[in-house]
Parts: sequence; C-alpha cells; structure tokens
Amino acid sequence: QVQVQESGPGLVKPSQTLSLTCTVSGDSITSRSTYWSWVRQAPGKGLEWMGAMAYEGIDYYSPSLKSRTSIFRDTSKNQISLQLNSVTPEDTAVYYCVRDRRYYGMDYWGQGTQVTVSS
Repeated sequence: QVQVQESGPGLVKPSQTLSLTCTVSGDSITSRSTYWSWVRQAPGKGLEWMGAMAYEGIDYYSPSLKSRTSIFRDTSKNQISLQLNSVTPEDTAVYYCVRDRRYYGMDYWGQGTQVTVSS
C-alpha cells in the first residue's frame, strides 16, 4: 500500500521560505516512470501544479512559480522536499504531494497540509 505524507510548518511569515517534506512508503521515489508532484489549492481556487521530481532525478517546474520554487529528493529517506521562496499571503493553500505515473496519472495523493502565510 502506497502512502504519501506531507509535513512542515503550518504558518510562515511573508517574505520567508516555505519548506515542506513528502515522505513516501510502499514505493520508491526512484521507481521507473514515476514522478512526484507538488500540487496546491488556495482557498476558493482550483488545483495548481507547482512542479515535480522525476524518478531519474530531473526536476520540473510550473513556469509561473519556477523563479521561487525548488524541489529536492533524499533517496536514502525516500523523501521529496519543496521550497518556495519569498512567500506572500497569496501562497496560503493546502499543499499536496502526489504520485504521478506515466500512463496512469496521479494515483496517490497525500492528505495535504495547510500552510498559512501571515505575519
């Protein structure tokens, strides 16, 4: 059974860096043809794909967030990390870590973690 769990601070001050970690069990983050995405949903808005780490270690980013976003992986811990710099209140959202498999789509979602940007 694949499990995906996000963790990180629930409150971040404006201009600071938001850091979240996704811990995966039941699958390896290096499994062939698997991508690990970060997706967020702001209040009253739709889902927004932020970026992904591919099984071979290549990272991809949404053009609108690329300048502020970094995604890392720790294969020894089977974790994917997200950093979002220079946050503003508009970055307040529920952040999800998602498994995305080629030909199968986004099939496993974490429960999501609420992040609020406020002073």
